[in-house]
Formats: sequence, C-alpha cells, structure tokens
Amino acid sequence: MKYSSARRGLAGLLAGCALLGTLSAQAADPILIKFSHITADSTPKGQGALLFQKLVEERLPGKVKVEVYANSSLYGDGKEMEALLLGEVQMLAPAPSKLEQYTKQLQLFDMMFLFDDVAAAQRFQGSDKGKALLKSMESKGITGLAYWLNGMRQLTGNKPLIEPADARGQKFRVQPSDLQAAQYSALRAVPRKMSFAEIYQGLQTGVVNAQDNPWSNIYSQKYFEVQKYMTESNHAIGNYLLITNSKFWNGLPADIRSELELIVDEVTVEVNKRAEALNAEARQGILDSGKSEIVVLTPEQRTTWRDAVSPAWSKFEADIGLDVIEAAKAANQQ
Repeated sequence: MKYSSARRGLAGLLAGCALLGTLSAQAADPILIKFSHITADSTPKGQGALLFQKLVEERLPGKVKVEVYANSSLYGDGKEMEALLLGEVQMLAPAPSKLEQYTKQLQLFDMMFLFDDVAAAQRFQGSDKGKALLKSMESKGITGLAYWLNGMRQLTGNKPLIEPADARGQKFRVQPSDLQAAQYSALRAVPRKMSFAEIYQGLQTGVVNAQDNPWSNIYSQKYFEVQKYMTESNHAIGNYLLITNSKFWNGLPADIRSELELIVDEVTVEVNKRAEALNAEARQGILDSGKSEIVVLTPEQRTTWRDAVSPAWSKFEADIGLDVIEAAKAANQQ
C-alpha cells in the first residue's frame, strides 16, 4: 500500500517536472514574426524586410525571430491580408491600394499626378494628416507602423505614352483600386485589375499591354523585356505601408514592442534612403539592356495628364477627405 502510494507520488513528481520543463521551454521560445511580401529581395521593400530581420536578430536575440518570405513565396496579393488578420503572418508592406477596403482614405495615394515629386509626397507622409492615415485601420485590426518608399511610379507600354491621348484603347494593368481604374477609364484606356505576380505573363501574352510601377520593380521583374517604351512620368508615389496585426502588436511585452518600434524607425530611414539609389540603378539597368526606350515627360506634359485624370477624383473625394487632399496639395508648395 505504502509502496503503491510512493510510486504514485513519484509518478506525479516526474509528471510535474516534465510539465514544468515543457512550460519553461515554451516560455523561452522567441516571438515569431513572419514578414511576407510580393517583391524581390533587391527592391527597396525587399531590402527593408531583410534589414529589419538583421537588426531584430542583433538586438533581440532569443526574444524575437523574424522570417522573411519574398516574391509571393508564402502569400500573394490575394491572400496576404487575410493571413495577417488571421494571425498567420505578423507583418506585411502592401501598397495603399491593397488596403482600400479597410479605409478609403488611403486612396489618396492612387491619385495620379497629385504630388509634384517624391519630396512632396514624403513631406505629406510626415505631416499630421499623413501620420493619421497610418492609424486609420485600427478599428479593423490593422496597425500602420511606417511608410516605406519605393520610388515614383512610371508608365510602360508597347507604344510611347507621351500625351493622354496615347493611352486611349490601351489595356492597363491596375492594382485592386477603383480610383486607379477610374482614372484610366477617364483616359479612355481599359483598366484590368491583376495581381503583381501575374503582370509579366499578362504583358507577355497581351492580356494587358501597359502598366505602371517604380523603376526598381520594372527592372527586377524584367518588364522591360516585354515593354518597348518606358515613360518617366513620376505620376504617383510608389510607397508601401508597413503594417501589423493590431492584436499581435498590442499584445507584445512593452519593452519588446518599444525596441521593435525603434528598429522600424531606423529601417524606415534606411529604406527611404536606399530607394532613390536602387531606382536610379534600375533605370540605368533598363537603359543598358537596350531593350526599351525611356521618354521623359516635361512639366507641361505632366500638367496635361493631371488635367485629363483629375475629373475622376470627384466621386472619391468625400471618402478620402477634402482636408487630406488639400494637405497633400499643400505639400507641393513647401
């Protein structure tokens, strides 16, 4: 009887030790951040994700682990937001157009020829109105952490796109943005919504015959191989919103979240600095390939394009907010 009780006591003690060991191991497991994105490692976003991973490894060793999945290797355009909201990934950096179902205000960044140049766009992003847009999705469970620059967007096509009339009848790939589509319709072009991963094949097969992207994407995705003409239009800011799942972010220990915020700020400065150089290198790479001709729009030609697309803005202004649009326009004058 005593022997049996002793055995039960020993078994209980061993089970308790095993459970304690399991709990200790679990407590020691690092917090996992899966960072999924759709571009190449060589792009500004790709470089930013890898730098974030590197700095987290250096400053939070054993506490936080970052896994980076580039080139739609984990989730593509159509699935990444769902994965974030379900907690299957913890960090993304989508274009604003991918977020319009969570806040219409981000459609501002789809307004073509709104900003005169990248400096004006960055001034707006650093303003109170710009910072407020990062927080505009928190009621939907999404926290914006930063704007990452990807360079200004450029037009490409199988024919020169110099005047607005040149876009007429062309099949343009657009992001999942009603405002983008409306602007191309105003040009009497044919907008076709298509994921980033499908663009090359779409251009190659003629499903679309024109598109727009920053130089770094045009070069890394080799669109210049299937597009004869590039138009340096600088018609929209090619930026990304670095976002996270709000529940995940707010549930982090305060000290770890504070350190991650510092890392995000540091990486953002570096990404925005590198973006200009990476886009310049990409532009030169396209020229060196000899496969595409680059046409540069004059200020007067840009004004003509703005006049052609701006009528499409009217039905979106209420959702974006006239105060936000005016703040963006004011950034051109500073």
